[in-house]
Amino acid sequence: MAIKIFFTLPFTLLLIIGAHSPTISCTISSTTIPGFSSVVLLGSNTPDTSALPKFGGDVIPTGSEVSYLTYSTTSSINGSVAILATTLAEVNGSMLSTPSTSSSTSTSVSILQGTMGAGGASPTNGTNGTTNVNSTTSQTSTSATPTNTQPCNNYSEFCNRQYSNITYVAAHNSPFVNPDNAAANQQLGVIAQLNDGIRMLQGQTHYNSTTKTISYCHTSCDLLDAGTALSYFTNIASWVRTHPYDVITLLIGNSDFISVGNYTSPLEASGLSRYAYIPSQVPMNISSWPKLSEMILTQKRVVIFMDYNANQSQVPYILDEFSQMWETPFSPTNRSFPCTQQRPPGLNRSDAEQRMYMANHNLNTQINLAGTSLLVPTTTLLNETNAVSGQGSLGLMANNCAGKLVFSASVRFRTNKSQ
Repeated sequence: MAIKIFFTLPFTLLLIIGAHSPTISCTISSTTIPGFSSVVLLGSNTPDTSALPKFGGDVIPTGSEVSYLTYSTTSSINGSVAILATTLAEVNGSMLSTPSTSSSTSTSVSILQGTMGAGGASPTNGTNGTTNVNSTTSQTSTSATPTNTQPCNNYSEFCNRQYSNITYVAAHNSPFVNPDNAAANQQLGVIAQLNDGIRMLQGQTHYNSTTKTISYCHTSCDLLDAGTALSYFTNIASWVRTHPYDVITLLIGNSDFISVGNYTSPLEASGLSRYAYIPSQVPMNISSWPKLSEMILTQKRVVIFMDYNANQSQVPYILDEFSQMWETPFSPTNRSFPCTQQRPPGLNRSDAEQRMYMANHNLNTQINLAGTSLLVPTTTLLNETNAVSGQGSLGLMANNCAGKLVFSASVRFRTNKSQ
């Protein structure tokens, strides 16, 4: 598997795993396309696909083809969302019970602790102010301290942690599972990945001129077409709907640099946008992120990033990646997997310390295919690359990154290892 690690501490690790197989800025209002049968590209930067540079899929764009957003100050936006009392019950059915009373004096209750995040109050049932979560309360005990036993992302201790204080394993090019295709990155589909514990999904999208849709394609839809963005988002939404205590992250690779407004239609049609987290400020820093329990209680528990051409004033729930996290070398061919900050370029230490980061750990070999330079997973070293120890292993890389990070000026500093 090709993987990445997403670190959400100041110098925590966001890990992206690539499984095995084998901007231009503009301001434009978004358009919703009913049914998403086709895509009308928006914005003055609509690409001439024949003139697009051949990035080889995972090669980092440079020069005038791409720009990075910068912010001189932190600006607040309206990140509040309406809280519906029936949200959890709706998505989880009979798994959630109605709050009940008892004469027991037990000091332990099963309850998901947290607040709304926006406003600081817990969601209520709208009639008598009682919390509408899976809980058992005590009539006679007034001083009992709740003990959470409900897992958040499979661990109850994560409920009280901020989103920015957890390390996530991510799947690189998660939908690219096409068998016998040199450009594939994964062997198992997105649902299997999520069931196995992947909590961040990354993939490269392109405008498919044949189907007139946004599709998940590796380098070119002629080389590997994994289907439409709508079908991919729908799959993810179905899993999210049946796993109401999980927070996941989606990183959209906008490989053709089209306007962000083109992505709202498939996100809304799939049902995924209803779970999308809207941040309280732009950009978010390490201390700004809510607890997992807060995101779960509000059911705003899908964090959506985009690498290029995000515009949070236009689409608040699609977050600009590089103003809120940084990455180690992308799609490396170096088995040492250096912990060197690469994107965004020129980031200074003080700014980096306020962001999450992603460590790319997917070993590739460069090949030429049909005149296109392409990075494909080095499958012969798969077991070593994904091992817990040894040369080029995931475990060694994670330990090295936890101990030191190198910036462009070769300044070294330690990470927060409290995870």
